[in-house]
Amino acid sequence: MAGHSAFKNIMHKKGRKDAARAKMFAKFAREITVAAKSGMPDPAMNPRLRLAIQTARAENMPKDNIERAIKKASGGDSEAYETIRYEGYAPGGVAVIAEALTDNRNRTGGAVRAAFTKYGGNLAATGAVAHMFEHVGEIRFKAAAGSPDAVLEAAIEAGADDAASDDTGHLVTCSFDQLGTVAAALEEKLGEPESVKVVWKPNLTTEVDEENAESIMKLIAALEDDDDVQNVFANFEVSEDVLKKLTAA
Repeated sequence: MAGHSAFKNIMHKKGRKDAARAKMFAKFAREITVAAKSGMPDPAMNPRLRLAIQTARAENMPKDNIERAIKKASGGDSEAYETIRYEGYAPGGVAVIAEALTDNRNRTGGAVRAAFTKYGGNLAATGAVAHMFEHVGEIRFKAAAGSPDAVLEAAIEAGADDAASDDTGHLVTCSFDQLGTVAAALEEKLGEPESVKVVWKPNLTTEVDEENAESIMKLIAALEDDDDVQNVFANFEVSEDVLKKLTAA
């Protein structure tokens, strides 16, 4: 099982879901504001803003929050954020990518480095681990959105690269720069998606033992808890036995 996905499930089971959702909405709002400020405030004319809104809506962010974030971009008091990608290694040689939106590069860089150091990892130069991942778009739908054949047909028509289905739902993959367009086309056919994300998908994974898995989970949690860090990706896997132990802990 993919380690990062397993980690998400474990943290939700431990009762952190509500707190994580509030922090997630704040990060969505920051991305929406930055996207709106970087181009037109109209999502139809601004692909980055359209994608940011689609992502927020898929996670049930309230409409008022979205509109407030867009309006903030037109105000003169909105912060000037820059996008930074941090790359490094977690225990066990696991590759980690953290994406940030920050108005203070020194503050964010120091916090990210401290998190890596605290949990047995080390921050590396940009580009050090990105080759172990593919930068792609992922659109998830609930199983009720349609049959596997119907979803596959819709994905092909929308210009997606792949579609996979199981009992839990459907996952459509496309190039990251086409995500907004593909997601919009699929929504017309299949309804509201469960999530819309640009992700770093591992093309090379590393299986880790229980001790390293715990350290990696703590590192990811520390990074995701930072207000400036938008997304964290890692290429580790855990065995079913290790997963059971972590879930029971």
